[in-house]
Amino acid sequence: MATEALSMMYPPLLVFAAALLILVLPRIVGFALGALSLVGVMAVALFAPEGALLTGTFLGFEVQPFYVDDDGFTRLVALGLGFLGAFAVIYAYSSEASNVMAAFALAYVSSAIGAVFAGDWLTLVFMWEIMAVTSTLLVWHYGGTAVRAGYRYAIAHGIGGSLVLFAVIAHYAQEGSFIYGAGVDGDVGIGPGIPAILAVLGIGVNVAFIGFHTWLPDTYPQPHFAASVFLAAFTTKTSALILYRAFPEGHLWLAYMGGLMAVYGVVFALLQHDMRALLSYHIQAQLGYMVAGIGIGTAIGISGAMGHLFNNVLYKSLLFMAVGVVIYRTGENDLYKLGGLWKEMPITAIAFAIGALSITAVPGFSGFISKGMILDAADPGYYGAPEYQALYWLLFIGAIGTFLSFIKLGYYVFLHGPADRSVPDSRPGQSVSMLSVGGACLLLGLPFVGWPVFADLLPLVDGVTVTEMDTALNPYSAGHLTDALILITVSVIGFMIIRKPLSKLDYSDPALIVNPATFYLGRGTMRAVTGTFAAVDAAAVSLVRQCYWVGTNPVLAVDNTARRLPNWVVEVDEHRPADGGRPSTIHLRASIGLTVLLLTVILTIVLWLLV
Repeated sequence: MATEALSMMYPPLLVFAAALLILVLPRIVGFALGALSLVGVMAVALFAPEGALLTGTFLGFEVQPFYVDDDGFTRLVALGLGFLGAFAVIYAYSSEASNVMAAFALAYVSSAIGAVFAGDWLTLVFMWEIMAVTSTLLVWHYGGTAVRAGYRYAIAHGIGGSLVLFAVIAHYAQEGSFIYGAGVDGDVGIGPGIPAILAVLGIGVNVAFIGFHTWLPDTYPQPHFAASVFLAAFTTKTSALILYRAFPEGHLWLAYMGGLMAVYGVVFALLQHDMRALLSYHIQAQLGYMVAGIGIGTAIGISGAMGHLFNNVLYKSLLFMAVGVVIYRTGENDLYKLGGLWKEMPITAIAFAIGALSITAVPGFSGFISKGMILDAADPGYYGAPEYQALYWLLFIGAIGTFLSFIKLGYYVFLHGPADRSVPDSRPGQSVSMLSVGGACLLLGLPFVGWPVFADLLPLVDGVTVTEMDTALNPYSAGHLTDALILITVSVIGFMIIRKPLSKLDYSDPALIVNPATFYLGRGTMRAVTGTFAAVDAAAVSLVRQCYWVGTNPVLAVDNTARRLPNWVVEVDEHRPADGGRPSTIHLRASIGLTVLLLTVILTIVLWLLV
């Protein structure tokens, strides 16, 4: 009976109800209810049977708003989002976030979970748009510089959402159904051709393809630091899952886009002074590994991508939590203005260390497992095809850049020099949240203990689990450990070499030029449109006034017009002055025929306009 009840429960509605109640309940009760609603999402993800679904009609079309797929992707992603979301709510409560902010955050989480559980493209589009609106409100709520950043964020996601909507419409016109995999042509993902092109562009905004990514580092450093924890986990990770839904068989170009994202993100992360901007660029870089795994399209590649998605939900949000506590206690965003905080904030330093060791794929932490799987999927020496050799090196370079970035961040915030300020450590709720999420990052990466558990969580791909694949996949094989040692050694030595020159660099991403360019282009276009309208309006008003004057004064109008024409009859007075000078008067008279013609034409035009 309990399983059947879970099958009938709609997780997004559960979280959305908590979002509404948090506005009217006492603060501690509302936040507790919000956390419990996400525990409910975890229960559904864990225990709802495969194939469980709710069907119905929406706008007259058949839809499946709740579907637990057979391959395990829904279960894995929903479990990660529910787990992180529950502790993000606790973190927000302890970080003095307001009830209104928490309500926006829970509504945002609800829409993301709705997109994860969607079994059709129409429901997905609906949730996709709500996710854009609620996340924008979450950013705007903080005020200040977050308002303009949120405006740019809304424009980017409005464009991306519109492209996804057009893709889904084209898919329906081509396939005749919104249900995943139910098209007449038997296409598993989005329909080929126009639907696929529109979908990759629209989804590409949310997964931060190069050139489409500017909203990410522009927005995430701006709102309340607790809001950044939610933002780091939900939009991009949900969108990575939808990218797989659209392109389950992968593409070579998609894989290489992922490789380029991994390198691009770490390069600009290394150049940042703002701590949250650095973490935001690393969201793009880590998404690059997921996109690469999806693009490769093999069982190991897709499993690695989904595993990395799950891990990234945890350790990326953990890093935003730790950095958020530093900002909360010091009021400082610039990492170069900090230092020595490990003595003042040991719990926060430990939490940061766990997150950093996870994202850099150090053995014993969860990121080592999933990132290693993606590298294996690209490496021709393991499971990769020869055409992915260059991709493997892009991903490896990205891994080195990730290591350098977090050595830099940890060194300047926690280790460099003595602390120049005395600040308290994290509050109890913040500590519980960080250590709980960090404990999961550590547990899932431990050899002989956590790794098998993590393998069981990974989805089915082509009917096989990761543990049923070749034993060479074992992440703690000698070859994998050697690769990790090389990566760590190169990164530590590299940081020692570039540390001083790197501290003097503060280059912005050249792609961010799109922000002022968009602003000035929009303002110039608006002025051009309104100016043109004003000119046309003034000309039309003037014409109407002239027509009314002509209609009431036709003789004067003809006379005025005739005087301006060259066809004159000149009459000269024959009486000249006595001195023989010019005639005393000259009479100019239009010919009668011309006058009649002009009068007729003018009256005809006036009557036509008036009638």
